[in-house]
Amino acid sequence: MIPIDPSLEPLDQWRPGVMTRMLISARNGATSLCLFEQFVDPGKGAPTHRHDVEEVLTVMAGVAEVWRDDRRVTVTAGQSVIVPAGVRHGFTNTGATTLHVQALLAAGYFEARFDDQAETRRRWAPD
Repeated sequence: MIPIDPSLEPLDQWRPGVMTRMLISARNGATSLCLFEQFVDPGKGAPTHRHDVEEVLTVMAGVAEVWRDDRRVTVTAGQSVIVPAGVRHGFTNTGATTLHVQALLAAGYFEARFDDQAETRRRWAPD
């Protein structure tokens, strides 16, 4: 067993206004979990997408509007939402400060189908 130090993982620009850091994935030994964090500028977020696995989104700091299909909720620091597998969802930072979100997927890597992209996107899969 080797300790994992997330501070050694670089921040990576996911899309304009969204910086991402992988914490746990197949790249550092996980087989069924992918945990990452995002730092999101006001007005930015994740466009509508879906995963083949369950996801938990937790707001660590700030305020987000999260949607699942046609339902929208406001999520604040310390609150989480569960997104069932296959359900279309996304979020936007509706606050005036940086939104810090942690996402946990029930898979060893990130894979998603975004409504605005033709190809499935995959990250942090084993080499």
